[in-house]
Amino acid sequence: MKTAMFTAVSFLLLLHTASAQTASPRPPGAGAQTAAAAPAPAPAAPAPVSAPVGTSGSTAADYHIVTGDKLRIEVYKDAQLSQSLQVRPDGKITLPLVGDVTASGRTSVELRDAISTSLKEYITNPVVTVIITETTPQVVYVTGEVNKPGPCTLQNGQINILQALAMAGGFTDFANRKDITIMRKGGQKLKFNYKDALDEDNKREPLQLLPGDTVIVK
Repeated sequence: MKTAMFTAVSFLLLLHTASAQTASPRPPGAGAQTAAAAPAPAPAAPAPVSAPVGTSGSTAADYHIVTGDKLRIEVYKDAQLSQSLQVRPDGKITLPLVGDVTASGRTSVELRDAISTSLKEYITNPVVTVIITETTPQVVYVTGEVNKPGPCTLQNGQINILQALAMAGGFTDFANRKDITIMRKGGQKLKFNYKDALDEDNKREPLQLLPGDTVIVK
């Protein structure tokens, strides 16, 4: 009887020892399943720095450059090519490498593009800025049989012939109102009939004058 009890106790001790040896300790904080860590996001690429582009400064983008206007031409990262210039009486400016460039009659964007195209022969991808720093007052001239002959300043860059004649004080008693001539640059001549313009049946807009036009009232 004692032998059987001893044998049973020994068997239980052996089972307990074997169980203790086969159990492996669990690492602290470890679960039954380990979630894969999400990869760290890649650092954001720095935002590209935009090179300056051509502007028209404080003037409207559709303003057309005229003789006497003062310009600032900036060529990105090239101080020697950057210039402050005034449009000459022939309507041109002169830049290093490029030479003479027609400025009069162009917008600042059109002039910028013309300069950029010319510089491509010497510079890879030139970036040009054109700023109109000072504008010359735009005028038309009214002469002949009017009460106040002389220059008339364009308002916001525009004036029609009726407005110009009014600014010139109207006609004298000897004026031929049916045969008014507009002399335009390049030798172009236009005719204007004042009486027809006042006709109630006339639905056409009054003739728009351009800077430098001369209105001759005979």
